[in-house]
Amino acid sequence: MSEMRLREIGIWTSYRSIGDENAGEAAKLAEDLGFGAFWLGGSPLLPAVRPLLQATEHLIVATGILNVWANEPARVATEHAELTREFPGRLLLGVGIGHPEATSDYTRPLSAMRGFLDGLDRADTPVPRDERCLAALGPKMLELSAERSRGAHTYFVPVAHTRRARERLGAAALLAPELACVVDPDPERARATARTYAKLYLGLSNYTSNLLECGFTESDIADGGSDQLIDAIIPHGTADEIATVARQHLAAGADHVCLQPVGVSGIPHQEWSELASALSF
Repeated sequence: MSEMRLREIGIWTSYRSIGDENAGEAAKLAEDLGFGAFWLGGSPLLPAVRPLLQATEHLIVATGILNVWANEPARVATEHAELTREFPGRLLLGVGIGHPEATSDYTRPLSAMRGFLDGLDRADTPVPRDERCLAALGPKMLELSAERSRGAHTYFVPVAHTRRARERLGAAALLAPELACVVDPDPERARATARTYAKLYLGLSNYTSNLLECGFTESDIADGGSDQLIDAIIPHGTADEIATVARQHLAAGADHVCLQPVGVSGIPHQEWSELASALSF
């Protein structure tokens, strides 16, 4: 097994949110606060994680996620090998198939994912199974993630999905849900912030189908999302209240929860600091 060990809590962000010029500062802050991993979203190319690794000493950096339609597996494997030689045990390759609404050639997602993983395995410098994970929501992709990788990275999910995903994955596979949140004690303002963030995802069929499978209704999804749905997916309130939901995901079977404070411009210094304190790092 890899020496890489994900602690229970990480953070999730993208360069669109924090600014790529702030990559090193953000990564160093996350490490200093005690977060165990830095998930870089926004469908990054693998070389984009280098500034995060360079700025830190032991922080694990993960792609959340590298899109299989936009990357060639042999090249990714070469880039992964270069980075892991320089930063051993600190890079988790998260890969995913994205969304049909965002990818014109989106067809047969399971077959495409298997083909990409086959390419990683056939490369001159294969990516080890336990140094990669799959973005997964539905049962078949969850099963594939347990079979062909370290496990699953889930996104925009309630605690109920984490419980179901653990049952599908079995005990050994990694389960690392993202948890968007709004650190704001004003419920009305916080829900407005959450709805602004949720708008994109409530228009993507992979997510809405998953929410229906989790017991939400079409009326929950409509009109920006019901309060029940918004509160379940994007908890808001004080850092202590959000920490409670993170612990619920852990109790439901998550190994690692990556927190994403939303509605913040630039590096969320205050939000990350308050969440770290609430989670008693």
